[in-house]
Amino acid sequence: MPPPTVRSSIGSASSPPDSRGPRREVLGALAGALAVRRAGSGWRTRRALEGAQGPEVEVDGRRVLSFASNDYLGLAADPAVKSAARAAIDRCGVGAGASHLLGGHAAAHDALERALAAFVAPCANARALCFSSGYLANLAIVTALCGRGDAVFADRLNHACLNDAALLSRAAFVRYPHADAGALAARLGASRAPRKLIVTDAVFSMDGDIAPLAQLLDLAEAHDALLVVDDAHGFGVLGEGRGTLADLRLASPRIVYMGTLGKAAGTAGAFACGHESVIETLLQTARSYVYTTAGPAALAAAASAALAAIGARPALRERLAANIAQFRTGAATLPWRLLPSRTPIQPLVIGDERAALAVGDALWAHGIWAPAIRPPTVPKGTARLRISLTAAHTTGQIERLLSALLALRGMHG
Repeated sequence: MPPPTVRSSIGSASSPPDSRGPRREVLGALAGALAVRRAGSGWRTRRALEGAQGPEVEVDGRRVLSFASNDYLGLAADPAVKSAARAAIDRCGVGAGASHLLGGHAAAHDALERALAAFVAPCANARALCFSSGYLANLAIVTALCGRGDAVFADRLNHACLNDAALLSRAAFVRYPHADAGALAARLGASRAPRKLIVTDAVFSMDGDIAPLAQLLDLAEAHDALLVVDDAHGFGVLGEGRGTLADLRLASPRIVYMGTLGKAAGTAGAFACGHESVIETLLQTARSYVYTTAGPAALAAAASAALAAIGARPALRERLAANIAQFRTGAATLPWRLLPSRTPIQPLVIGDERAALAVGDALWAHGIWAPAIRPPTVPKGTARLRISLTAAHTTGQIERLLSALLALRGMHG
């Protein structure tokens, strides 16, 4: 059989002219835009990790000390978690084979959902629902719970997936200044939307600070709204591992909780947890749940083992807290601004994008991996090193990072 004929009319002489104006060759336009990005400070590259997560990793053929991971409790390579995954692979294979509603839902998913609902308990008789990623979970929550004519009220520093979810919902998208409950109250008071969602990160992923959740819950009560809490960076770390709500002693049927399993739990996936009516609505109608292949049963089994470790091993959080305290004490003498954070996210604000990249590159030359974060991920003028601490780091490794930063203080503008 002859090979198929490859045809392209892009830029060909036989292509009809575009009556709306000069024709632009689409691939050339993309290449031009990429060239502009590469010439600036917005170009992003990937580094290839060889082996497991840990405080020291093999990356691009180099052994480096890593402060780039969200494996906050060091569970990604924990023997019990790995053992649970291996046993489940032997029992269930690798792929789920179908969506949750069409044959892909395993007993391991059921067990994990029950355990998560009991552990996090954002309200009495809570239920949980597993997703393949936090992005999919947030898309499901927001788009299933509001639509045209409704309103989503969002903190301006929310994670991108919450913003994307709000836009996809087709509800009015109302943003309020970061952590400003007073501004949110004014916006809620001016809204006539029949259904209102307040959506917020619990721990903000680039600043490490915590949302004023008690005030937000009060506003949800006052304005008959639901409060969607993305606790990706608080679950497993705060509130004896139960998350930011437990840390602040908050619970309500108005709360829709989202937690991820790929950070402190060391595995992959995410879950929504809340009132039965909310969770059943997601199961029945959320497109990013209904039309997505289920995550592997082996990952659900591994996540259950990680959840057991989170509940039974408080020493991991104690070690993490000691590491955070050590870093913050040592960083007090650095010339860059360390944002206030009691979480594993320790942002060192450099300011200028190129300067942040230069400091990150200098650390890399010292064998230390601490990624530079630039706009649009963070506001313009606040480029930073996002230093992630874990329970697996030793005091010596943190001291090595501090010593390297101190040696680079001359790079401060």
